[in-house]
Amino acid sequence: MERALSIVSPLVLLGLWEIAAVTKQMDTRFFPAPTDIFRSAWTMIETGELFAHTSVTLGRIAVGFAIGAIPGVAIGLAMGLFRPVRAIIQPIVDATFPIPKIAILPLILLIFGLGEESKYAIIAVAVIYLVLINTQAGVRNIEKIYLDVGKNYHASRRMMFTDVALPGALPLIFAGLRLGLGVALLVIVAAEFVGARSGVGYLIWSSWQVFQVEKMYVGLMTTAVLGFGSAVLFAWLERILIPWRSG
Repeated sequence: MERALSIVSPLVLLGLWEIAAVTKQMDTRFFPAPTDIFRSAWTMIETGELFAHTSVTLGRIAVGFAIGAIPGVAIGLAMGLFRPVRAIIQPIVDATFPIPKIAILPLILLIFGLGEESKYAIIAVAVIYLVLINTQAGVRNIEKIYLDVGKNYHASRRMMFTDVALPGALPLIFAGLRLGLGVALLVIVAAEFVGARSGVGYLIWSSWQVFQVEKMYVGLMTTAVLGFGSAVLFAWLERILIPWRSG
């Protein structure tokens, strides 16, 4: 029943939107009918335009996400395990995390220019905080007895990282990765508004500039599909890598 409701609810919303557009209860200059949007999307799929923009955005997200997530996990584990590391890094995180990441885009553009490096950098900056904070919280939520067992059996620092802290913190690490990927999608679309000639964000912005409203909605719809797909992907990975949580 829940799965059926999750499918029916967006279909009902699209149906009401279509009826409102056809009966002129809605200004179709700004809210075109869903059928017109899907028709435009199909045309863009046939020409390859939609795939080209989407693949560019996904490539940027993949590289930037890796650059931010891998150090985020490593630093978060170190902060959770070792008090001196936490004492050094925590004030820096507390001071810089509240800064809106998109607000530093002009600075990143000054440093890295308008090329791909600036896209990777803004995604990495947005991702690393969420992954780091969740990883540290995951380590600190591990029951102390597991850490004590590792110490009593003289586990090396590498083993404390890989065999104790990492498995114990995995649920919250995945929560941070999921949040980070969602924020990465938001940030890259905004970055592509001003510093790109391709990508989903560029598609949305350029369509708005020339008032191709259907294409603009196709771009918005694509971001929604990408966000939904990332949620499904992480849910699947969690079932595989953290089976005890689903149980």
